[in-house]
Amino acid sequence: MAERDIHIRTCHLCEAMCGLELHVEDGEVKLTRANRDDVWSKGYLCPKGTTLGHLHTDPDRLRVPLIRNAAGEHVEATWDEAFARAEALMSGVIAKHGKEAVTLYIGNPAAHNYSISRYTGLMMGLADLPGPIYSAGTVDQWPKNVTCWTMYGHPWRIPAPDLPNTDFIVVQGANPHASQGSLLACPDVLGELDKVSERGKVVVIDPRRTGTVKHADQWLSIYPGTDAALQLAVVQVLFEEGLVDLGHLSDKLRNVDVVERVARDFTPERVAATCGVTAAEIRTLAREFAAADRACWYARIGTCNQEFGTLASWLPDVINALTGNLDSEGGLMWGKPIAWSGTLAPRDQPIEFGKFHSRVRGAPEIMGQFPVSCMAEEIATPGEGQLKALVTVAGNPVISAPDSQKLDEALPMLDCMIAIDNALNETTRHADVILPGLSPLEQPHYDELLWSWAVRSAGKWSPVLFEPEDGRPEEWEVMIRVGAMMAGIPQEHVDIKAIDDGFFSAFVQKGGADPEVALAACPEPGPERLNDNAIRTGPWGDQYGKNPDGLTLQHFKDEPNGIDMGPMVSRIDEIICHPDGKVDLAPEYVIADLPRLEERIDRENDGLLLVSRRHVRSNNSWMHNVKVLVKGKDRCTLLIHPDDAAASGVTDGSVARVSSTAGEIEVPVEVSDEMMPGVVSLPHGWGHDKPGTRMSIAREHAGVNNNLLAPGTFVDVPSGNAAVNGIPVEVVPA
Repeated sequence: MAERDIHIRTCHLCEAMCGLELHVEDGEVKLTRANRDDVWSKGYLCPKGTTLGHLHTDPDRLRVPLIRNAAGEHVEATWDEAFARAEALMSGVIAKHGKEAVTLYIGNPAAHNYSISRYTGLMMGLADLPGPIYSAGTVDQWPKNVTCWTMYGHPWRIPAPDLPNTDFIVVQGANPHASQGSLLACPDVLGELDKVSERGKVVVIDPRRTGTVKHADQWLSIYPGTDAALQLAVVQVLFEEGLVDLGHLSDKLRNVDVVERVARDFTPERVAATCGVTAAEIRTLAREFAAADRACWYARIGTCNQEFGTLASWLPDVINALTGNLDSEGGLMWGKPIAWSGTLAPRDQPIEFGKFHSRVRGAPEIMGQFPVSCMAEEIATPGEGQLKALVTVAGNPVISAPDSQKLDEALPMLDCMIAIDNALNETTRHADVILPGLSPLEQPHYDELLWSWAVRSAGKWSPVLFEPEDGRPEEWEVMIRVGAMMAGIPQEHVDIKAIDDGFFSAFVQKGGADPEVALAACPEPGPERLNDNAIRTGPWGDQYGKNPDGLTLQHFKDEPNGIDMGPMVSRIDEIICHPDGKVDLAPEYVIADLPRLEERIDRENDGLLLVSRRHVRSNNSWMHNVKVLVKGKDRCTLLIHPDDAAASGVTDGSVARVSSTAGEIEVPVEVSDEMMPGVVSLPHGWGHDKPGTRMSIAREHAGVNNNLLAPGTFVDVPSGNAAVNGIPVEVVPA
């Protein structure tokens, strides 16, 4: 029997960043265990993290490029053939329609990939597209970026809860039981919540009694889309009862008086019926939060992708600030990454939204993007500016985009579609060329952005485990070539090293170092030198020799279990980018949406509302081809409260027809009192029944796509983020 080698690695799948032991024999991962010596996760591991070996050996994973032939079939091609075909199609579109006809879609996995996370900016910069791009960001987090830009002067300086040190935490619209953490990097979030409960209190606000509620002291069921109304009522109580205590923030905030004024009419008694939470419960919550020594209000995806996502993302930060729990131990704080991300570099551009509008719907641009649901109509509607070419990077919007049927029907209308992706999935089946990336184990890893909202300043490096085949380009090289295609640069004129040297030099300058010194220290192109520079010029870096005892990437290579530089610290003065150095507690752009919320309070709760959900063994659509994660009980069911099931005429185990203004689906019913009355739930990321895909395991567990029910025009107005929670639906027997 061959001897097994043990390799230390970090799971790249989510913010938990768990440390792994991969037991390898004969070139295959035979066993995955938690790494108890990992300085960050200390032996914690969720079910998804055990599957990296499965992802690597998945027979459906693409290893060579695919080209669509004249018969519409995808056939294998060499890299030269694939690049040539992609260039011919792209150059044809640009010659005939201009670069205005070209766009880009960036998917969620890009944030978790060593190359793509660091090279998306270069690809977009090279392409220099005159119009907007599209991304998964306008489905799950754009409100948070909007509020951080207006409050703090930077869209990506997002605070996170100091979970290990808080005594009282409100978890609103988040389910770390399934997600571990979102815009929150902390290993074993549920274990930390248990500790908070032992020393204080955990309150979960959610329409569903999620797995996280089992680790809470109180569950407040709330009607979808009314989170901001409840939050404003809490603010009103804080002012009315003299519970506001700015503490160390007294000279760091502006427009506190404006917050008091706009919250004045949102009393608990006024919003209670709308929210489904009693006035007494709201008042008690406000009082207990204000009384706690160290408290934190954490709101996440359920508060982002709803009708009032921006307001519901703004107000948690306001509540933390009004009680002195912003930038304070145990409150909402900013991570201090060892290696800074280019996304977090200082910005001084004016805060401006709606610089231009979409051609068909007239949707305003928000941070360079339109709602992802606009993409279908921009492809399908003839006229000047019609989209003719699309590049997708690690995304599956036919599953993840609202009104997804329209996008599925529109993609074949394109003259050119290029996908950088490892799967022939529901979206890439429409591509003319698919350029596969490497498996996670064929590339190194050091998370770029996730440490920005981590509860400790740590870092971990994972080396390549399995060498890719000779001659196979890495994703960053593919992205440079595709970016050049979108720019109209002929492939024979693309000098990969020269382009990357220029990109690296600009990145180095952002960090305040000398490009010549940095280039001499790391002459080889690629993401590794970006990683090294971000460490060297970070808060504990060696500054290219100026601080001889400082850190470099080599230190992490020498410490496979990682390096930890300590817990969160107060750093508000480093974070704020407004000229006066203060937090704008009541940005005009945000509070301008309050009249819309006023109208919602006056609207009766009538009929059923649909919300989405995720399972601990699922990670959007991109983990559904792993057999060990999808086997067992069918999880793609409609959760419905017993009272609503009886009223709708459906029973447990039967099949229901669920319809909205966007479409209808048929799905098995699961009757459960974990749903509050008036609200039903479907998981997202399913619907793997499309022809032409090569995801055999996912097809066996196809499920239904809840985005067929999501109207594309139902958005949070200030951010353009999709409202995929709180969709009015009708449920009847199939």
